[in-house]
Amino acid sequence: MPGLVVFGRRWGIASDDLVFPGSFELFVRVLWWIGTMILFTYHKGHFDCNGRGVLHSYLVGLLVVLALIILSLCAIVYVSAQGTITNPGPRRSIPALVYLRAILYIPELVWACLGAVWVSDDSKGCDPATVGAVITAVVASWIILLFTGLGVVFVFDPMGNPRPQPAAVEPLGVRDLQSNEGTQFFSTARSLAVKVWENRLRLLCCCLPQDESHRAAFSSIAQLVGGFFSDTDLVPSDIAAGLALLHQEQDKMEQSRDPDVMVDHSPSSPIGEDMETELEKAAHCMRFAAAAYGWPLYVYSNLLTGPCKLSGDCCRGRAAEYEIVGGDHLGCHFTSILHSTGLQYRDFIYVSFHNQIYEIPFYVALDHKREAVLVAVRGTLSLRDVLTDLSAECENLPVEGVSGACYAHKGMCQAAGYIYKKLVTDGILNQAFSIAPEYKLVITGHSLGAGTASLLAILLRNSFPTLQCYSFSPPGGLLSKALADYSKDFVVSVVLGKDLVPRLSIPNMEDLKRRILKIVSNCNKPKYRILLQGCWYELFGGDPDDFPTEMDNRREEELSQPLLGEESLMIRHSSSYQSLASDDSPAHTAAHLPLFLPGRVLHITEDGPSRRSCFSQVRYRADWSNEMAFRSVLISPRMLADHMPDAVLRALDSLTRDKPFSLCPSSSTNSQHNTI
Repeated sequence: MPGLVVFGRRWGIASDDLVFPGSFELFVRVLWWIGTMILFTYHKGHFDCNGRGVLHSYLVGLLVVLALIILSLCAIVYVSAQGTITNPGPRRSIPALVYLRAILYIPELVWACLGAVWVSDDSKGCDPATVGAVITAVVASWIILLFTGLGVVFVFDPMGNPRPQPAAVEPLGVRDLQSNEGTQFFSTARSLAVKVWENRLRLLCCCLPQDESHRAAFSSIAQLVGGFFSDTDLVPSDIAAGLALLHQEQDKMEQSRDPDVMVDHSPSSPIGEDMETELEKAAHCMRFAAAAYGWPLYVYSNLLTGPCKLSGDCCRGRAAEYEIVGGDHLGCHFTSILHSTGLQYRDFIYVSFHNQIYEIPFYVALDHKREAVLVAVRGTLSLRDVLTDLSAECENLPVEGVSGACYAHKGMCQAAGYIYKKLVTDGILNQAFSIAPEYKLVITGHSLGAGTASLLAILLRNSFPTLQCYSFSPPGGLLSKALADYSKDFVVSVVLGKDLVPRLSIPNMEDLKRRILKIVSNCNKPKYRILLQGCWYELFGGDPDDFPTEMDNRREEELSQPLLGEESLMIRHSSSYQSLASDDSPAHTAAHLPLFLPGRVLHITEDGPSRRSCFSQVRYRADWSNEMAFRSVLISPRMLADHMPDAVLRALDSLTRDKPFSLCPSSSTNSQHNTI
């Protein structure tokens, strides 16, 4: 639904977004009016105290103002609940009602001041209950005015100049905005959006150095984020409703789909290397990848014992005794790594907690159990890491012996180059192999660390032909097809459930936007019902609601006009936009260079129903998959939880030790997992 246009500008809220805030305020105002009426009736309009005339006028005026506000709120809630997201016809009177409600703030402000004056000057000798009631009313008025002001700031759209409307003779659908004037307008609008997002990033990252590298990162991220929804006319609640609908649609499709046929072994696995062996190696490496997060993850995973175990070393640094560089709380970080990995001090060759944009922490250690020189790269844990994640443009990464286009995620490519220089130029790997020349090289990481580790493995492959890389929950938009195929010989990617990050790429997000536009425009339910039923489904489960999402079989006379077509949510033609009737994979779009997961993909899923009680037990299964299975974003309450390193580690431990785990949050607070 296009944003609400009032007071000469467009706002980040639609005309059907006033149901919930209006209902809440209506509830408060009704209680307030009833309480005031009870007070006035109890005293029968006569008060025996100083300033009785002012008090009488205040209460009468308050009752009148509250009654007018209640009537206006009833009208706003009722009208806002009409129509559908793309059918704003029944809500055409909302701007007038908003103006009326705004005018009523003036007498409310006056009466709040009047009540404050009476309390401070003329309340002596009055019943304490009456004084308390007036004070409560005055405070409530100021609180509502304050939250109204905050709400205005929250929904303020810096790019909120009213967008041009199509001519009256123009048919509904994609608008012809390819004229010079239209092109210039949208170019200006896009530039403004980029500038706004760049300023937001500067404000959010005000604590970071404002050097050239940070400014370049802000600019590239602003172009990516600012341009994503610049070709649509949606507000945040439309996107939330679309995600709720899409989740239920995906669940319906999953329930009706036959089980996928999976291969038991990776097609490119060496002969004799089965699933169990790979899972054991992955579970072992995941401990090192999780340990790279340092004390925050260790304490989170061991809430009862972790702080006590680390307290002795947090204040005692070991940087002088061992080569530990960069960062704060070095003792805490290093001690947590020791506890998580089970290694000794002498097993560590190099540990770096230095963290800047494109420069992420890592450590090098000798893994005697697996006879490996192990390089573990940390995942996202700081604002600088987020900037590295969001630098998602493509950067050329030529690799000797690889034919085809070679490019990768810019931020992680830069981070891999930084670690490569440390390992090779500074002689860290030479030092490690001088101690254990017969060991092989293993690289691992989680999330941002997984993507960086995969690119680092590609850079080191020619120098270390036997190296292996275990990449846990890597980002989907990482490698070109040529590099992804090249990495299958030495990289194993592990993905848990419906993890969002392995499905994140610019083409996938464009596909998600296209699907949101399609399902939102074709749904004939009001937005408040979509959100209510979506919240109920997310919290309590049940069968996916059978939303009528296709309009082909509905009579046109059942709809109030004007009806916005699905393509009318596009305010300009986008190269990434296809017909909404098309369900083509984003892989078929040419708007953005496609990027893929690295290596062979080991997909871990819950074995059994997706919904279960908190105290039920979970069993997992692992199957070899491929990068094309992750070309679409799946909406699920688990899409973020499945990305957490402790969740991945629990799943791998469950598979290698055949232990089911409870889904309850309390089970994740202890490093020792329960068995049946």
